[in-house]
Order: sequence, then structure tokens, then C-alpha cells
Amino acid sequence: MQLLHQSLCGDKMLKVHYIYHSGFLVETQKVYYIFDYYKGNLPALDVSKPVFVFVSHSHGDHYNPEIFSLLTSMGMEKILAVLSNDISFKKYPSCLMPASIDTLETVRSQGLIPVIKVYHSTSYELPCQTLLQTLLSTDRGVAFLLSGPDGIVYHGGDLNDWITEDMPQQERRQMTGSYLASISGLRGRAIDIAFLPLDPRLRKHYAKGFLEFLQTADVKHACPMHYWDQPQIIEQFLREYPEYASTLVW
Repeated sequence: MQLLHQSLCGDKMLKVHYIYHSGFLVETQKVYYIFDYYKGNLPALDVSKPVFVFVSHSHGDHYNPEIFSLLTSMGMEKILAVLSNDISFKKYPSCLMPASIDTLETVRSQGLIPVIKVYHSTSYELPCQTLLQTLLSTDRGVAFLLSGPDGIVYHGGDLNDWITEDMPQQERRQMTGSYLASISGLRGRAIDIAFLPLDPRLRKHYAKGFLEFLQTADVKHACPMHYWDQPQIIEQFLREYPEYASTLVW
């Protein structure tokens, strides 16, 4: 568990902890956000503070249902699961129950964790003054854009420009077009923290989607993710694109 960023401004607070792979913990004044937990340790948490668990899609390196038993064992009192619709109900642990915003407390009164199932290109009003907007992934599931009193947070999940060397030119154009179309609604949008894939498996195209996002949205801080235990790819990025040195947080 690594504290990447801490921003305190008046009554606003954003703390970012890197967990592992694409997993992050964001703490605000009123709530914790956990994104795409795969494995790793969590810091000590305030058990009375709500925690929202966001899962962008069903791939095993983004969805590990053990996060719910981990949070329960830590004594967290108000857990909310926000799961992409591609995650089958069969993959829900027994502690989860589908719910709506109006039935969260009813589900909790049964000793269960409520689940809000989300679909792409949709907005959701969550507790703690959190507005969620979802984007269609170029792989599976969704990406998340959260707006709250303490700032705006984006987690890309597997939304990326997944260009590879062996991909035919037509498929490359389709991939790039799909990615740019998905993030087009964020053009000029101010984002405090963006978690973006920087995947070394894409070789010379490793930074393509990362750069396209930074050139689309107005990102204050960008956190690389999905780099498969190869943090040297971040150092390579900084050598090749030093103009983003003040933007990257890692």
C-alpha cells in the first residue's frame, strides 16, 4: 500500500493510495472509494465512514470478490458495491444483494452488502453527494467518472486504445476510433485524479491511449496503472514525454 497523493484544501480532501495493478483507494472527507481491487493490503480505515467498491468489469485482474470479506473483517459498517453489468450474478459472493438507491438500508439491515449494477453511458446519483457517470470500455465493462464535493476522479478500467503491432490497420483505426469516441464527452473536462492504463505489453504503442486521454481531458494528476509489475514503463514514459512530469503521480 503506497500513498501516492494527498491534497488538502480548506474543507476538501483527496488522498490516493495505490493498492496493486489497477487497484486504488481514494479517501475524501465523507467516503472511501476503492477501484478494481485485485490483491494487496489496505491501510487502517475509519469503520464509520462509508466505502464504495467500484468494479469496472469481470476480468480476474480487476474483480476479486474477496475485497468484501476483507472490508467486513476490518469492521467497515457501510459498504456499497458498484459493479459493472457484465459481472454475472453467479460471481457475486453470498454477502452481496442487488439493490437500488432507495433500498440500501433495507439490504444492510439483513446483514448483506447492497449492489448497484451499472451500465455504460449512464449517470447514477450515489450517496455522499457522489455523481457517477460511466463510459463504454473498448474491452469489457465500463470506466468510471466520479464527481463529489472533494473533486473529480476518473478510473479507466480497461478503457484504452489497445493498439498492438500485429493488429491489422483497419482494426487499429476501429480501436482508436472507438476509444476516442468513448472519451469524447470528457473533452476539456477538469479531472483532479485520473487512473489510466500504461501497459508495456503494447510495446511501442504503450502510451497511445494514455496520451490521447491527457490531450482530451484537463487532467491535474494522472496515475499510471495496469503495468503488470513493470514500473520501469513509467520511467520510460517520463523520459519520452518529460512535459508530463508534473502531471504523473506514482
